[in-house]
Amino acid sequence: MKEIWKYKLDPRVSTIPMPEGAEILSVQVQRETPCVWAEVDPTHPLYVRTFEIYGTGHPINDMSGHERKFIGTFQLNQGDLVFHVFETIKSK
Repeated sequence: MKEIWKYKLDPRVSTIPMPEGAEILSVQVQRETPCVWAEVDPTHPLYVRTFEIYGTGHPINDMSGHERKFIGTFQLNQGDLVFHVFETIKSK
């Protein structure tokens, strides 16, 4: 049976172990902490996923051999700071 799990985002740590096949549902701020919610099957083995967070107007790293999938945007400090979350995927 699937469940929805919450994962806190930390700009300093860009990897999150999630059950294989987890589907990202949303990125939002909860109590001033950016989080990702995902639909997961807790019986699946863990798979490490890599995320990048960029502020509006900040340069985006060149990741040759990788693709980025946009996940969502969140705001902090009453909207003064806007960040964009991408998942890094190895190109095939």
